[in-house]
Amino acid sequence: MGLYNLTRSSTRGVISLCRPTVTGLEHVPSSGPFIVAANHLSFLDSVLIQALMPRKVGFFAKAEYFTTPGLKGAAMRSFFESVGSIPVERGQQAASVAALKSLLDVLESGGGIGIYPEGTRSRDGLLYRGRTGVGWLALTSGAPVVPVGLIGTEKLQPAGKKWVKPRPFTMAVGRPLYFSKTGPQHALPERRRVTDQVMDSIAELSGQERSAAYNQNKPDGA
Repeated sequence: MGLYNLTRSSTRGVISLCRPTVTGLEHVPSSGPFIVAANHLSFLDSVLIQALMPRKVGFFAKAEYFTTPGLKGAAMRSFFESVGSIPVERGQQAASVAALKSLLDVLESGGGIGIYPEGTRSRDGLLYRGRTGVGWLALTSGAPVVPVGLIGTEKLQPAGKKWVKPRPFTMAVGRPLYFSKTGPQHALPERRRVTDQVMDSIAELSGQERSAAYNQNKPDGA
């Protein structure tokens, strides 16, 4: 926890330059497993949530962040390991059973995980239809879902840009959503219902216009 606290403290110091508005942190459970479900506007979203949340939140991170050689690789590996990031192979869908089970392991140990139900960043500012991985996790684990609405984070690092420019942004944390624990054996319509309820809560927090379509992966710079 020492390295985690040091990393989070230093990251918070940098984030403070953006003059963020953060509300609702009291809604994060003080103990036990929880699922953070957020909209996704920027590459930096996971870093921001991990730094500003009162408890550790594990997000997926590309496996190469943990295996890159040299000093740069060591620095990346140290950072992502310290904040609890979970490696996922390039090309492996974050909603795949294997990937979701790695998140489930964290929940079963009493930890917190983060997931983007849209699957990938929104490049046009719309809030896309949620993929049902978050519903699967909620029903399988029984962990509460904490909705998060991010506003303005896309201005910190525009798509395709390597530089970061300090800009005000908002992170609004909503009241946790509780669902019955059914285990992995549950009907797809129930998983969809839970996912849609989570997306409705995210929309209330972010104020985004909704899209009935799924977001599609696009190459950086597109």
